[in-house]
Amino acid sequence: MKYLQFTFTLIPSSNDLQDVLCAVLGEAGFDSFEPADDGQSPLQAYIPKAAFDVRLLDEALHQYPVENVSIAYKYCEAEDKDWNAVWEQNYFQPLVVDGRCVVAGTMHKDLPDAEYRIIIDPRMSFGTGHHATTSQMLSELLQTDIENKSVLDMGCGTGILAILARMRGAKNVVAIDNDEWCVSNTQDNIELNNVDNISVELGDARALKDKGPFHIVLANINRNILLSDMAAYAATMLRGALLFTSGYYTEDLPVLQACAEQQGLRLLRTREKDNWACAVFVKED
Repeated sequence: MKYLQFTFTLIPSSNDLQDVLCAVLGEAGFDSFEPADDGQSPLQAYIPKAAFDVRLLDEALHQYPVENVSIAYKYCEAEDKDWNAVWEQNYFQPLVVDGRCVVAGTMHKDLPDAEYRIIIDPRMSFGTGHHATTSQMLSELLQTDIENKSVLDMGCGTGILAILARMRGAKNVVAIDNDEWCVSNTQDNIELNNVDNISVELGDARALKDKGPFHIVLANINRNILLSDMAAYAATMLRGALLFTSGYYTEDLPVLQACAEQQGLRLLRTREKDNWACAVFVKED
């Protein structure tokens, strides 16, 4: 697959600001990143040539949520090699969540012992569990009784949340993503981890018609999609079911909470890491 290599220069620049830019670029189709160790050097980002749309990129940059940051970029056709493999080898290190779950790539050896071990072949940087949104969702799953529960994973990415849910005893899991690459990657990772009862589908909230009901809904997506699709999620949930959300900033929580309450969902608890929020709601109506 042919890739375009982008170089983004931020003024001012820091690790946090580059992290936010990665999240924004992910919404525009970028799937691999080489962040600067010092937060000062330019950020390298990669997108399949066939998927690049300059209008989507410009719109994404216009929506960059931090004020007074200047962003410039240049790009060229990347050298024809497996950029995902390069990223894995240089930037993806094993992750331990709450001392109970290890997330590692297929290339890693001598992994620490843990109650749950998830091996993935990552094709999207935020699907490895390292990003604050995913790691917080993993932690919430570790603290929740999932035994014999039905689970929906919206925007499944690499399938890491669906896989942990099944490992923790979920009766069945439905994983949905609107990206064909994510669907394929999730299917591959399911096979890598020898788990069953996970169905993977290509689609968005419209695919939820006639699905469910679910005891648990996982939605690690972004603010706008959560606001747009909250009603669709709630419609699939049993009374007392839980909705786990992440993928947005802490300052976005009030508007997400208000939207959830309109659908009969009450806020149970929140957490935040590096200004990324994670909130759990319960369906009361």
